[in-house]
Amino acid sequence: MFWADKIVEKIKIEHKDKIQAKEPLVIRDEKTSSGRVHVGSMRGVAVHGVVSEILYEEEIANTFLYEINDFDPMDGMPSYLDEKEFGKYMGQPLCTVPSPDGKAKNFAEYYADEYKKVIEETGFTPEFYYSSDLYISGKMNEVIQQALENADTIRKIYKKVSGSDKPDDWLPISVVCEECGKIGTTKATSFDGEKVSYICEKDMVSWAKGCGQSGSISPYNGNAKLPWKVEWAAKFKVVKVDIEGGGKDHSTKGGARDVANHIAREVFDYQPPFDIPYEFFLVGGKKMSSSKGSGSSAYEIGQLLPPTIFRLALLGKNPKQTIDFIPDGDTIPTLFDRYDTIAQKYFENVDDDDARLFSLTHLPHERASLVERFLPRFSLISFIAQMPHMDAYEEVIKMKGDVLTDEDTTELRLRLDYAQRWLDTYAPENFKYELQTDTVPERALTFSDTQKSALRDVLEYTQPQKTLDGQELHSKLHEIRAEAEIEPKDFFTALYITFLDKESGPKAGWFLSVLDKAFLERRLDDVSQ
Repeated sequence: MFWADKIVEKIKIEHKDKIQAKEPLVIRDEKTSSGRVHVGSMRGVAVHGVVSEILYEEEIANTFLYEINDFDPMDGMPSYLDEKEFGKYMGQPLCTVPSPDGKAKNFAEYYADEYKKVIEETGFTPEFYYSSDLYISGKMNEVIQQALENADTIRKIYKKVSGSDKPDDWLPISVVCEECGKIGTTKATSFDGEKVSYICEKDMVSWAKGCGQSGSISPYNGNAKLPWKVEWAAKFKVVKVDIEGGGKDHSTKGGARDVANHIAREVFDYQPPFDIPYEFFLVGGKKMSSSKGSGSSAYEIGQLLPPTIFRLALLGKNPKQTIDFIPDGDTIPTLFDRYDTIAQKYFENVDDDDARLFSLTHLPHERASLVERFLPRFSLISFIAQMPHMDAYEEVIKMKGDVLTDEDTTELRLRLDYAQRWLDTYAPENFKYELQTDTVPERALTFSDTQKSALRDVLEYTQPQKTLDGQELHSKLHEIRAEAEIEPKDFFTALYITFLDKESGPKAGWFLSVLDKAFLERRLDDVSQ
């Protein structure tokens, strides 16, 4: 059974009463909009999103909510912003920092809009909302009061669950300074049941300067926010969450989720939601930071992959497994190859996880009408895209051995488009080719006598042929190599250097068969002298 189906089966057991009562299950995820959102955050979107989709398949009502957290303080300066311009806003809630483009409502919405577009284009359809709205609307007022009245209990939970010692006067609240508008520099000193006394400390944190203001203010209606772990538990209750996973770093014993679960039960009297811990989505082996600008953004990767392949990258591994996406390696060609493999299983009606995965890589409204089409290998299409003398449509017709259907043509256009995007941005050198038409590569002048003799044998085979068939030529190349008693690496390296000045390339027989025959033979003659 596919991993997401297994999770849904467990949810059906845990929430059977609510399901039987026809009450919609609430699924929630969130991201702080502190800069360009890295692609790693899409894993949570995909895990929650596919669970929502499968629940709908089974006619189980649910709502997938996605929170853009815009009420956290700006606590990191993105490398791609002007520090002189934005440094003065450090410590303010993200929703009060101006938009970098001067057009969006604020800083948080500017980056959230880009991220929301990626989520929607990838086929996930959560209902978006902003954390500032929860606070300003008063929906958080009750839990804020409960947290302040139970501050001692929360301090004990921190100590018991995570080993974190909080001072006896520590209060689980951060006030928005009435003077400078910062929330990351204030320390609450007391709560009298109605107002919180605070001081905006100048040197409380290294990344922002407080103004020194002190005073007292009502903590309600957007004047203050709860610290993250307390806030997480509070949102479970306020939003009435039934299902919410999180990164594995939060889900360990003593981690943020463990603390939040205890607070939810002991302070807010709310049963924590069904948890789905998931591993990191890494780019080139690294975990990324939105505010520090490292790694590839969700927008960049979303532009690099069609929705089905992006969904495959996100859903193709069990949440307990790390995804390592290497855009400047072979990740993208490998993803297309895997898509082709699971497509074949699906259309052959194989009942396994791969066929199920193929279905889920497509948007829900597409799944009932998926049409089989010819899928040319992405690596070959990326090669053809670099060969100006080649007609992609003619070559794919040869590969298929038949005319292209409308669906075949649409698929070919899609792969040509995304192959070019990849070649223009991340494709490594070993996937980039330029036919050496003008001069013989210098390295070809140093071929050994054995290599030259084998290349002469290739020439003698091709000369009497009226046309060259890629598969037949490929088989013949292996025969020639064996008869010449030359190592495979030495033989094929010589072929690729001869025409591409590279030591590797696409399938040799097919590659040579699509070259202009006169050029092919002239070059073989030149290098085999």
